[in-house]
Amino acid sequence: MENAIIIVLFLTSLISVTVIIERALMLRGKRVIPPVLEDAVENCQTQSDLPMLRRLCEQHPSALGRLLLVAANHLDCPKAENIDALQTRARHEMATLEQRLVVLEIITGIAPLLGLVGTVYGLIMLFTGMGQQALAGDNSLFASGIALALRATLMGLLVAIPSLIAWSYFSKRVETLAVEMETLCDEFLQRQYRTRNQAPSQP
Repeated sequence: MENAIIIVLFLTSLISVTVIIERALMLRGKRVIPPVLEDAVENCQTQSDLPMLRRLCEQHPSALGRLLLVAANHLDCPKAENIDALQTRARHEMATLEQRLVVLEIITGIAPLLGLVGTVYGLIMLFTGMGQQALAGDNSLFASGIALALRATLMGLLVAIPSLIAWSYFSKRVETLAVEMETLCDEFLQRQYRTRNQAPSQP
């Protein structure tokens, strides 16, 4: 039983490491918000700049690029409708960015519990064996048994702590990226609708 729990904890640690590496690669700033698209938003001042922005968004697939395409494709609609469409797409992109973070959250919760189960089971087996063999006075057996039981708890904590750190960091990272994308999209919409509203008054 104890060996089975250790194996489960080992497999859990492999899953945790895999998710951490995958999320670290997927949540890189340049992958989610390419600098070239940031510059494109700043340079997109008029409607004539929209083809360039669309082309760059298609050339650099990213969360920001997909949001900008939605905003650009709905510029003929009222601003409120454009914002609604953008928010719908933003929720989808946020779900993609947060993908697999729930795995780290679950591992953070269950790893210490699995370790505790292993410890309790190990202690039960230790005291049962000592009682049956009448070796209660054998301190070396008692010490080795305790060490064996506590090993499960130690491994559970060693799995849970890095998972908790990674989950906290990636959750904050997603939040930061979301704020940056919201700011860029808001700048784009404000500039485009301001330009469109001013266009009829120009000679």
